[in-house]
Parts: sequence; C-alpha cells; structure tokens
Amino acid sequence: MRRLVAMALAWLGAMPAAAASAEDVMREFHLFGTWAVDCSKPASPANPHVSDANPSPGLVLEDQDLGPERVVNRYTIVGATRLSDTRLSLDVIFRPGEAGAQRQRLELVVRDGTRRTVFNQPEGGPVRVRNGRVIGFGTKTPVLTKCR
Repeated sequence: MRRLVAMALAWLGAMPAAAASAEDVMREFHLFGTWAVDCSKPASPANPHVSDANPSPGLVLEDQDLGPERVVNRYTIVGATRLSDTRLSLDVIFRPGEAGAQRQRLELVVRDGTRRTVFNQPEGGPVRVRNGRVIGFGTKTPVLTKCR
C-alpha cells in the first residue's frame, strides 16, 4: 500500500503545475493601478503615466499616457510569466483590434514600489529595449513609482 501511495505521489509531482494567468501574475506583482515617474505631475513623454487594469475576468489592459499631445498607447496583456521574485515577462498585443496591431514581449523589474521596463521586442522584429536601455538612443527606461 505504501508503495502505491508513493507511486501516486510521484506521478502527481511529475504533472506540470497549472500555468498562472496573466491576471494572477499581474496581481502577484501588485501591478494593477497607475504608475508614473512623478504622480503629482501630468503625463508627458518625460513622465509617462502607465495604468494597468483588469476590467473583466481574463482581460488585462495597460494604457501608457504620454500627455495630451499624444495618443494613449493601449496594450492587451495576453500572457505573463514570473521569472524571479522581482522580474516578469509579459506577452502583449500593442494596439489590439487596430490595423498594425503587434505582438510584443516585455520584461519588467518590479521592486520596492517601482517598476521598470528592461526588455522589449516586437514579434519578428529587432530588440527595442535591452538591459533597461532604449536601443538606438542609449537612454535608460524610466523608473515608475506606484501612485496612491
């Protein structure tokens, strides 16, 4: 009997764990809400306001507001994977439902109430952000703080 129990437990342990949903991973990293370089100042290219929302079960949206002169960038987050205690990977669709919608992979570092994009690459395209630096410009991606 013990052998049968041990075999059953070994078999159950070999089964892959159910993958966490994008919603679960986003919640685990406390990403829902609004983030900015300076929450007290309006959105601008130097002070992006990034808002993550879960308006209905299974739907995770991110809006990046760069100010009144710019169109808000919308992303649908279709997958999220925890890479470490402070890092996650997001599979997103940029401008979902629009002509030119584009799948992308992002990686974020989230710690101490801040978040930062450290990697971005469109599907089939060149890397745009690597190691927290925008390729071609060499500038660092902004560190955003969660707004209260």
